[in-house]
Amino acid sequence: MSTPFHKQIEVALANPSLQAALDGNAERRRTARETAFASLSSDPNSLRQRAHAVRRDVIENLDAYVSAFATKAQANGFTVHFASDATEAVEHVLRIVQQAGAQRVIKSKTMVGEEIEINAALEKAGLRVVETDLGEWIVQLRGERPSHIITPAVHLRRGDVGQLFAEKLGMPYTEDIPTLTNAARRNLRAEFLAADVGISGVNFGVVETGMLCMLTNEGNGRMVTTLPPLHIALMGIERMVPTLKDLELMLSLLPRSATGQKMAVYTSLIGAPRRPDELDGALKRHLVLLDNGRRALRQSPLKESLYCIRCGACLNACPVFRELGGHAYVGVHGVITPYSGPIGSVISAGLFGVGEFGNLARASSLCGACQEACPVDIPLPELLLRVRAAEADAPVRLLETGKGYAAPPNVPLGLNWGLRGFAWLSASPRRFAVAQKLAGIFGKLAASRFGWLKLPAFTGWGTSRDFPSPAPKTFHERWQQTRPSAERLASTPAASINPPESVPIVTPPVESAQTLAERFTQELELLGGQVVRCTVAELPGRIGDLLKEQNIERICAWDQSYLPSGLLQALQGQGILIEAQADPNMRAGLTGSLAGIAETGTLVLASGNGRPQSVSLLPDVHLAVLQAEQIVCSLGEFDLDVEDASCVCLVSGPSRTADIEMTLTIGVHGPGQLIVFLMD
Repeated sequence: MSTPFHKQIEVALANPSLQAALDGNAERRRTARETAFASLSSDPNSLRQRAHAVRRDVIENLDAYVSAFATKAQANGFTVHFASDATEAVEHVLRIVQQAGAQRVIKSKTMVGEEIEINAALEKAGLRVVETDLGEWIVQLRGERPSHIITPAVHLRRGDVGQLFAEKLGMPYTEDIPTLTNAARRNLRAEFLAADVGISGVNFGVVETGMLCMLTNEGNGRMVTTLPPLHIALMGIERMVPTLKDLELMLSLLPRSATGQKMAVYTSLIGAPRRPDELDGALKRHLVLLDNGRRALRQSPLKESLYCIRCGACLNACPVFRELGGHAYVGVHGVITPYSGPIGSVISAGLFGVGEFGNLARASSLCGACQEACPVDIPLPELLLRVRAAEADAPVRLLETGKGYAAPPNVPLGLNWGLRGFAWLSASPRRFAVAQKLAGIFGKLAASRFGWLKLPAFTGWGTSRDFPSPAPKTFHERWQQTRPSAERLASTPAASINPPESVPIVTPPVESAQTLAERFTQELELLGGQVVRCTVAELPGRIGDLLKEQNIERICAWDQSYLPSGLLQALQGQGILIEAQADPNMRAGLTGSLAGIAETGTLVLASGNGRPQSVSLLPDVHLAVLQAEQIVCSLGEFDLDVEDASCVCLVSGPSRTADIEMTLTIGVHGPGQLIVFLMD
């Protein structure tokens, strides 16, 4: 009898629209990832191993890090709540929201929120909950779960979204993706401005500083954590890095692995609630730290799955996920897991039970592509095999039965006996050699008659898999025929046999300010930003001319003390009205910059007295002033720990999305234009 999982497989394979959507996503993600990793100045594998070591250290010393992080966050002004399971986490959120008398909740993407099903709980309590990530909002309107960690609506085509918006928003049907994106921007802008509470996830918690790190591209994450007076962050207890240096390492890997970007458009480091001298930002910030099986998973053979940084790279690399999509990953009772793909097959079994989700581990070819793509080098094929053998559940069942390790409950009888037979054959070299010979003969006959060999359905493999024909000759036989002779080896130059013992390390030359400025310009323009080179004396005229070209007569701006001397007075002299804070109708905002990062085209902004975050967030056009001497080569050369700011934001280009058919669209919830005036 087919299981719900097998039925979902059959449905997915029979859906041509889904297949086209998944193929397009996988190819674009793979190509973008390869390009982004090629731009690294350090060896990618070395970085992966360093990241693996950082994550291993966190998991091995989890309780100590959780305690230290919570203490630091509380000292910064966060109210920290500990939740042992999903029920307790939901109770914390409901209590916070109800005590505040809130009615409207906006959310940015959070996998922990999906895990604890927070939307359903809040709606049941009578609250209005709106997802603000474009893909999340689309699947919310459809009444679905996200189908991918990074791209929630990856299973949909533009026609599906066009039909949905026509039905739900009352707009004319269109398949034009910029038009669909603009419709989402218009509808969600009112939600941002009216919300009482913002709920977000957390990519990393920095133990050293007690800061929360969030990565977003659309700008909705910044709005969720900035505009409502109350912010609630949901975080799994494993999502930590010890220091800011460790965070810099993760930031060099996560965006490249997730979306093929060197940096996310917005990397927010949230350190505290709004301070008394700040004009915007959440007045109160709550942090819910969720266990929900993570400590138990840490004590199991699957503990390395906790190293995951939720980039989704293994999903994009997996040939099985590419055919099925996230909605096919269901347990034995038909429940969709929030975590799909290779890592989801392990995490779901580890957190929610092998008995319910152990079957997902069989949705893998064990080709190893998932581990190759993983930025923290999680041994996913090995973990999948452990789930298949139900090793994660072994300690429990040993205690319950007292009879030693029992047969895994999720293996079909036919497959179980087949594996027993294979084990018997492979235990003897002679038996194995005979079996190979017979298989080769049978395979050759089957291939000549049918062209392929299909296993029967009762094995659990025959539903949708073709079995490759066995080779007529074994590998050992072919090797014996083709191995190099002693004469050939003797004539081969030694240098081609024995590679150099070491490769000299080349230290890159120190780049001049002019070179850094040129590199910054090139990187930002590749991201859709614009750079205007000018002198300090030319600055007011260049800004004024640009505003006149776009018919902008009113802007919001940072305080004069954070901008070149006399700039605001000069703009006012040109008839430009300047206000200290953005409003919904403001078209342009003007900020300074703390620094520029050349290798990623990134601006560093910080909140504070006279530096409202809304200036770089709400208007359609973000104008920023940067001096060439402020540009550094890499993020590691800038001190991220800005003590006088409740929030530091790294901005890399205008806001963007690719949530509809992986088509890049500039300008979503944040500014659609980023124009940097770079002063020599």
